[in-house]
Amino acid sequence: MVQVELSRFFLEGQVMKAKRIVCLLIFSFLFLFSSSSVVFGDDLQDGKDAFKRKDYKTAYKLIAPLAKQGVADAQNYLGYMYGEGRGVPQDYKKSVKWHRLAAEQGFIKAQYNLGVIYAKGRGVPQDDKEAFKWWQLSAKQGDAKAQHNLGVMYVLGKGVPQDDKEVVKWWRLAAEQGHAEAQNNLGLMYGNGRGVPQDDKEAAKWYRLAAEQGIARAQFNMGVMYYNGQGVPQDDKEAVKWYRLAAEQGVTKAQNNLEYMYAKGRGVPQDDKEKFKWYWVAAEQGLAVAQNNLGLMYAKGRGVSQDDKEALKWYRLAAEQGYAKAQFNLGVMYENGRGFPQDDKEALKWYRLAAEQGLAEAIKMIKRLERVK
Repeated sequence: MVQVELSRFFLEGQVMKAKRIVCLLIFSFLFLFSSSSVVFGDDLQDGKDAFKRKDYKTAYKLIAPLAKQGVADAQNYLGYMYGEGRGVPQDYKKSVKWHRLAAEQGFIKAQYNLGVIYAKGRGVPQDDKEAFKWWQLSAKQGDAKAQHNLGVMYVLGKGVPQDDKEVVKWWRLAAEQGHAEAQNNLGLMYGNGRGVPQDDKEAAKWYRLAAEQGIARAQFNMGVMYYNGQGVPQDDKEAVKWYRLAAEQGVTKAQNNLEYMYAKGRGVPQDDKEKFKWYWVAAEQGLAVAQNNLGLMYAKGRGVSQDDKEALKWYRLAAEQGYAKAQFNLGVMYENGRGFPQDDKEALKWYRLAAEQGLAEAIKMIKRLERVK
């Protein structure tokens, strides 16, 4: 009886000892796993920091081993390095390989990047359907850039059937996250009543959010809304403010509209020099209406010294783009011999081109010249 009790005690002691050993092993494993995770995290962050410092060799040295161990963030980063040729020779196929490995783990940034790769055909055949597939996966996880791109795909009908309601759905999701391009585009959908009921107030709301983030097209759109009193009270000063911001970023239509405001003294004092300045900027960028208007200023000596040769130069640039008023003005210059010898044949040539576009003044001039002949 005593022997049995001793055996049970011995067995229980052995079991307790085994449990302690198992607990120690589990604790040791957890400690090692935790420590290795910290190391992975530190190495990855150090690699990213090195990349930001443009120390690409160090970045590769730290990031590549983690990518090979299956760390999705590192795989995505390595894919970007190969795609851009940073720290490694540029290799689009390797870029695709690493982005795909990360994307297949559900890594949101890699899914977005893989969509870009397919959209551009970098290392793979260009494929809108594949681009859409990966952007959709990223968008469903909340990536605003992917959501915006899905909207673009739906509006253009690339990779999917054109669908304005889907456009609005995805641009709204991106816009609500503060994506400026999506905000401006959503404004356009409300302004044009595409995929949603037409609503100028909603359009102005989204234009403003994008404009305040510096999107030049949205700033121009806000100028138009204030000029016309659409969705906001009519206000020439506000129109000038937004036109100016867009004009300073190179939006030619804003430059032309700003010139018009100076010419008419709307929202600003009438000022021929400012008018000339903004016509010049827009004309230099190739806007035909601004080129024609600049020609008018040279012809009349408004805001600049009168100069027929300069007037001709700008009229011709606009006329050669098919701008009817410039074609008519060029005809007038030839008929009157201003800037070059008088030439009725050249005058008729330009009048006819303008008349073909329905310009009434040109039709009258043709009839008059033909009667004279």
